Amino acid sequence: MAGTIEVLIPGGEANPGPPLGPELGPTPVDVQAVVSDINDQTAAFDGMEVPVTVEYEDDGSFSIEVGVPPTAELIKDEVGFETGSGEPQTDFVADMSVEQVKKVAEQKLSDLLAYDVKAAAKEVGGTCASLGVTIDGEDARTFDDRVDAGEYDDVLADEAAA
Repeated sequence: MAGTIEVLIPGGEANPGPPLGPELGPTPVDVQAVVSDINDQTAAFDGMEVPVTVEYEDDGSFSIEVGVPPTAELIKDEVGFETGSGEPQTDFVADMSVEQVKKVAEQKLSDLLAYDVKAAAKEVGGTCASLGVTIDGEDARTFDDRVDAGEYDDVLADEAAA
C-alpha cells in the first residue's frame, strides 16, 4: 500500500484537516508526525503556498519533499502585494529592484529550465510582466533586452564565475 501524496500547503500551517488529513487518513502513517514534519520544513515559507510530496511505506515510515513555491508567490512575498494586476501591461502594482529579481531567481533556480542566475532572472522577469510588476522602474517586458545588453551583468553575475 505504499504511495505518494502531493498537496499544496500554506508554509508552516499544515494541519490534520483538508487537504492533507483526508489523504493521509487511510494510510499507515502517523498523521500528526507528518503534519509536524511538514510545518518544520516549510516554516521559512510562512503563508506562501508550498508544494509538498509525502511518500509513505506500508510500515508507516514516510519521507517529505518540499518544493519551492511558485515564482509568482515568491515575487508577491518579496515585494509585498496580494494580487497581480488585471491589466499588467498598463496598470502596475509594484516595482522590484534587480537585486530582488536575483534573490527570487536564486530561490527558484533548481525548479527552472535556466542554466544560470542570469537566465533564471529573465524567467522571473517574465512572471513580473504577467503580474504587472516593473523592474527598476521599467516595464518588465523589456527586462530580457536590458539583461542581454549587459545592463545588469554586475548584479546578475554568478558567484562561481565572479
